[in-house]
Amino acid sequence: MMKRREFITLLGGAATAWPIVARAQQPAMSVIGFLGPTSPYANADALRAFLQGLKDTGHVEGENVAIHYLWADNQLDRLPELAAELVSRRVAVIATFAQGASVAKAATTTIPVVFVFNEDPVRLGLVASLARPGGNLTGVNFFSAELSAKRLEILRELVPRANRVAVLVNPTNPTTEPTLRDLETAARGMGLQIQVFNAATSSEVNAVFATFVRERPDALFVAGDPFFNGRRAQLTHWATRQAVPASYALRDYVIAGGLMSYGGNLTDAYRQAGVYTGRVLKGAKPADLPIVQSTKFELVINAQTGPHARSYCAGVAPHHCRRGDRVKTQGTEQRRTRGQLA
Repeated sequence: MMKRREFITLLGGAATAWPIVARAQQPAMSVIGFLGPTSPYANADALRAFLQGLKDTGHVEGENVAIHYLWADNQLDRLPELAAELVSRRVAVIATFAQGASVAKAATTTIPVVFVFNEDPVRLGLVASLARPGGNLTGVNFFSAELSAKRLEILRELVPRANRVAVLVNPTNPTTEPTLRDLETAARGMGLQIQVFNAATSSEVNAVFATFVRERPDALFVAGDPFFNGRRAQLTHWATRQAVPASYALRDYVIAGGLMSYGGNLTDAYRQAGVYTGRVLKGAKPADLPIVQSTKFELVINAQTGPHARSYCAGVAPHHCRRGDRVKTQGTEQRRTRGQLA
């Protein structure tokens, strides 16, 4: 017969073991692999929006989901290696943007991939169709490259005397070729001369600036690109210091001091990508999740950047100023349009 003391000792040992067994029986936390071509500093607002989208689906980082971040810091040749690391870790889903989308597609055909991209993903071969992507990729197309011609038109209206427009592009970005094709067609129709400058590194950006000092353009058109967005303070500071009117794809540039931007809402695109990532974690298949397309386009004008901005809504192009609602943000004057482009 078991003695009372032995029974108490056994019971105490069992009680001590119960929490350990209970913890061991809890399901493992899902891990999201985040593949970033640039750096966390350059995408702080976008990351917050992504996490909010996850939260909207009931997923909170550190509580019921983990995120393994890998950043290429603009060294795009590192992306395949980083994508391979995420695949080897067997993450539940890969979230990425820009050039990371095509790299993730090449790295895996089984792990779901949610992307944010500013170009038509069908044209680039990322998905089969917008309605039914097929395969293991889905995501958000927030429109940037497709709006290039309209953005050039608005820049011309802001600076009607402009004849020579410098176009800054990143040659490593897959959207560069269609962007330039659209710009060249639009420029011919407006009688503008465009000169293309390539830059994919900081030293190349500095070299382009040096050229601008010697051969001053009438205006500057900065193509949408994560590398440029990460250096928006440098780009907008130079344009302001040299008094060169410049157009950008995202409102982030205007907040940093730039003249104007026209394009999709990047923050909203990342929030939607977070929502899609959360849905995939709950069992949705990327092949069945239609590509989300932005229906909100923003024209943001910095009212503090001189006569070009102040005269714009006073009579140079009042038809743009009648579009949508007016919003004041940090000294900027913003217009929002929804649906089809005007």
